[in-house]
Amino acid sequence: MNNKKAVYRFASLAIAAVIIFAGEVRAEDPRPVKKGDWPMWGGGPDRNMVSDEKGIPEKWDIKSGMNIKWKAPLGSQSYGNPVIAGGKVYIGTNNTGEFRSHSKGDKGIVLCFDEKTGKLLWQATHDKLPTGQVNDWPEQGICSTACVEGDRVYYVSNRAELVSADTEGFMDNENDGSFTEEKWKESQDADFVWLYDMIEELGVFPHNLATSSPLIADDLIYVITSNGVDEGHLNMPSPDAPAFIAVNKKTGKLAWDKNYPKRKTLHGQWSSPSYGVIAGRPQVIFGGGDGWVYSLNPKDGEILWKFDMNPKESVYVLGGRGTRNEIISTPVIYDNKVYVAVGQDPEHGEGIGHFYAIDATKSGDVTDTAKVWHVGGEDFHRTISTAAISDGLVYASDLSGYVYCFDAKSGEKYWRYDSQAAIWGSPYVVDGKVLIGDEDGKVVVLQQGKTLKEITTNDMGSSVYSTPVAANGTLFVANRRMLYAISAKK
Repeated sequence: MNNKKAVYRFASLAIAAVIIFAGEVRAEDPRPVKKGDWPMWGGGPDRNMVSDEKGIPEKWDIKSGMNIKWKAPLGSQSYGNPVIAGGKVYIGTNNTGEFRSHSKGDKGIVLCFDEKTGKLLWQATHDKLPTGQVNDWPEQGICSTACVEGDRVYYVSNRAELVSADTEGFMDNENDGSFTEEKWKESQDADFVWLYDMIEELGVFPHNLATSSPLIADDLIYVITSNGVDEGHLNMPSPDAPAFIAVNKKTGKLAWDKNYPKRKTLHGQWSSPSYGVIAGRPQVIFGGGDGWVYSLNPKDGEILWKFDMNPKESVYVLGGRGTRNEIISTPVIYDNKVYVAVGQDPEHGEGIGHFYAIDATKSGDVTDTAKVWHVGGEDFHRTISTAAISDGLVYASDLSGYVYCFDAKSGEKYWRYDSQAAIWGSPYVVDGKVLIGDEDGKVVVLQQGKTLKEITTNDMGSSVYSTPVAANGTLFVANRRMLYAISAKK
């Protein structure tokens, strides 16, 4: 195994809290308006990668500085996504930049920048787990995308801790909450309100890294635990530990836990949950490490419906040579449907994938009754990317480097674009454009719509494993080592 193997997994890739955006839901596009802050993975609880920001530039140049508002250094490897809320930008990375001189060595960190200037405000620091790469892969940092609600920022650390921190850090010279910092408590350090240790409290065995991005609905935070197999990929050390949990956002106390995948987990649990009220019924949607999608009652975790994303004849073979896949991407909720795809470790190869639109109004095991449409095989490969759905069109990508446009209702394919490089991030729709980063360090800009048109390609200098996001008139793009704020200069 090489360092690159761990890179992809957690570009999740994945990430968040529920702030339901105010604004109309247009009849022609049944989704909430997303404008202003981008406070979580997917911008909102539906996890749909679509922004209503305007005036976002389609071209920029990191060498000449064209349309570059500011840039800020990250660690040597960055796979989490930036989130923007309350005048601050948060992003997970590793510690090779040694931003705080008193926190040297390999660690997981979250950096908080000033949104207008890119100035570093504070840093959260987490030691590596002593068990090493089996639970906490070296130099991968924090891959969970943070989420912000009010004066709290939430994320999952590299130590499989669900973290609640004060958005001001120790800049306000106050220690919020009951947690007492023992190591890092200077003015530029994080102020932890509470930490919920999933290893200590639940016996979770995160495979290689804990990565899920939290989601908040009412007073509960939902997260996937990353519980998985051992280093030999043959056994689950903690088969009875939960896969899905809900924690009280104020106290950090466990509300409920569920282990529906159990021993059927193929590798790990690296997806992130979504939330919506579908046909009048609140649902929290989880993608399981067993390849099933689970819709749960948000209050108690009981199953509302479940859907097997793999054909019945599919089998999982060690090393990815089989045809059964897990879910690493995040389910997206749109027009009473859930849109989600399956994938595997990219080191396992491209392979056959499946992308589904699922009717989320049904109950029980809906594998045979809730399929609205499906693409797979040679028409769609394994993916860890999350979809973007706008104006009745679905934009999705796969690890093979293809970007697709489908009809949201019928699944009809309008076009396929070949980026000619592996894609680990997600398509992002903003200002009439579809943006997508790739492993070669490009951000491709396509025209939104049923007709394929490449507008331009922007060179970011190194691999873009994350997803571009827009907030308050500015586009934020992270490559492996640097965060860029991009804005049309007047």
